[in-house]
Amino acid sequence: MALSKGARDQIRDMMDEQTIEDRTKMTSRLVYLVVRKEGEEELERTNRSLFWAGAAAGVLISFSVLGEAVLRTYLPDARWAYLVENFGYSFGFMLVILGRMQLFTENTITTVLPLMIDPIWSVFRSVLRLWGLVLFANVLGAFVAAFFMAHTGGVPEEVLPAIHSLSEHATGMGAWTSFIRGIPAGILVAAIVWMLAQADGGEVAIIAFFTWLIAAGDFTHVVAGSVEMAFLMVLGELGPGQGIFEFFLPVLAGNVVGGTLIFAAMAWGQVADEFRSEER
Repeated sequence: MALSKGARDQIRDMMDEQTIEDRTKMTSRLVYLVVRKEGEEELERTNRSLFWAGAAAGVLISFSVLGEAVLRTYLPDARWAYLVENFGYSFGFMLVILGRMQLFTENTITTVLPLMIDPIWSVFRSVLRLWGLVLFANVLGAFVAAFFMAHTGGVPEEVLPAIHSLSEHATGMGAWTSFIRGIPAGILVAAIVWMLAQADGGEVAIIAFFTWLIAAGDFTHVVAGSVEMAFLMVLGELGPGQGIFEFFLPVLAGNVVGGTLIFAAMAWGQVADEFRSEER
């Protein structure tokens, strides 16, 4: 999540001896301010802007499924191949995050930090607006990508079985497992956002390794998983009820618990006393 120029200019005014360029020395409070400012900017975006950024993210995240499937198809049958193929999962996340698209799970921390410091109804309403619109757009984009992969011939025939296998595995865990495994994924995506606020040229490595861990750990991500859910749905192999109640809603809940109730709450806990002391 690279900072915009406007965010850089405003954050620079909040810093004493440190600067945005001197990120290696950033305190927890300053990282909080950077991520919060990013969240405030997102909350001010128009519905049209959020929708198209969210739809684009839903389409581009499909390259995580495609990348993993391509590596699974062409890697040799060896024990180490599983660890290598999961690096393919990072491709879509790099496209979305570095391209500054709207990914729902990023917003479980960025837009919540402004709410934690200013818990009023207008901010809460803005968070709900952004969450609902971005999630809808993400899922819509995921269905567009899934239809393209399943029905247009745009993906090589030899790769489709791997996509099918990945999709069946992702959506076949059951509601409880999908929820529980969504929690670490939510934490890891929120941690990526937190770390990118102080990254200095290491953005690609941060995104690659921590999204690889989501895949290698067999954790569940609601947007990337929506591509796999949609792939089976457009093939007629997964019913809407099963997809929504056995996969989508449990994973969504797990990601929110991990990203908001755990990581964002811990991030706020680090700096709450400092902000409260400033208010006195």
